[in-house]
Amino acid sequence: MIELSLYIPVAIATGIAAFVQGAIGIGFALVVAPIMGLLIPGLLPVALLVLMLPLNLFVALRERSAIDWRGSAWITAGRLPGTLLGLWILVILSVEGLNQVVGASTVLAVLAALFAPVFRPGGTACVSVGVITGITETATGVGGPPLALLYQHRPGPELRSTIACCFLAGELISLAILAVVGRITAEQLWWALALVPPLLVGSVASRVVHQRIDARRLRQGVLLFALVSGLLLLIPHY
Repeated sequence: MIELSLYIPVAIATGIAAFVQGAIGIGFALVVAPIMGLLIPGLLPVALLVLMLPLNLFVALRERSAIDWRGSAWITAGRLPGTLLGLWILVILSVEGLNQVVGASTVLAVLAALFAPVFRPGGTACVSVGVITGITETATGVGGPPLALLYQHRPGPELRSTIACCFLAGELISLAILAVVGRITAEQLWWALALVPPLLVGSVASRVVHQRIDARRLRQGVLLFALVSGLLLLIPHY
């Protein structure tokens, strides 16, 4: 049974996050994962991964001509070993421990996004980011920041479409492995289904404005929100 008092804030966060992701290419997990971690930690990472499938398919198809296919292939190659490590972390951690990992991953990702130097992604960097993304996304649902760092100085369409393509492949890998080991529950899937409407609203809204929005200011707002949310998750909740 889905409680309305929990559904409303998570649904609002999902709609806003879908808009942000569609507009600038990152932000969905940074917004939704901390909210889920605070209110319904049992949904992580499965509900978040399921929700991101249609979202990333939408973004990847919208700007498919700009996808960096070579980089996507290298990132996906690094994804499988990272996914297995992420699954190991998920199995050994308690709910409180998982919240700590989500919080720490979010805060570190924000700091890296703010201070990382300019560079062009190469094969070694792509594989390394694939491994890191596999670990963090499988364990917590947060996988975008390493990919965003890799492509943050590339043109907007390339960043958005390539990250979406990598997410799509990686999420399918993570969900398949989580299903095999029995980590997917009916409650997680029901919540994901219930959150599809706000996801669609945010995605459609982003399509209308993504070429006119001030991406720099929106990115700053997402990073600030993620930083505060991540810090809240680091506070023990006993």
